[in-house]
Amino acid sequence: MLLEYFQMIDKVEAVDLGLGVLKARSVVPQASPVFEGHFPGMPLVPGVLLIETMAQASGMMLLAVKNFTAMPFLMSVDGAKMRTFVEPGAVLDIEAQLEHDGSGFAVTKAKISSEGKKVCDAQLKLRTMPFSEVPLADIVRKRATEIGLMEAIAAAR
Repeated sequence: MLLEYFQMIDKVEAVDLGLGVLKARSVVPQASPVFEGHFPGMPLVPGVLLIETMAQASGMMLLAVKNFTAMPFLMSVDGAKMRTFVEPGAVLDIEAQLEHDGSGFAVTKAKISSEGKKVCDAQLKLRTMPFSEVPLADIVRKRATEIGLMEAIAAAR
């Protein structure tokens, strides 16, 4: 996890294309410039970055389900609940599940846990745009390969 670069997912653990479920893992770094201000003397991962982590897992799941035909963009966050603090060094287990997909929009439910305890959860709405309309396909495929999404998709088939 590189907080300052918004690279929130370290590894895709598994994907189920039929159920629209992705499981991923991230390890919070021991040190990051983010912690210098949030909070001095009590470093915590900002809640907004936990939401971004769930959004990225949801996006990776959508990329897999849609076979990399469309780029997902976070549009709204509903019912987000932060249940505990996340400190440096924490191992995060992330899960995103597809609830609805159609007309250029998708709805997911995502959650993060650490050591078996709930950290946060939310319902996320994402807009999906064909890669022909956004010049990000190569960058997204490269990142998906780096974190093991391509490998997880191959294992799911």
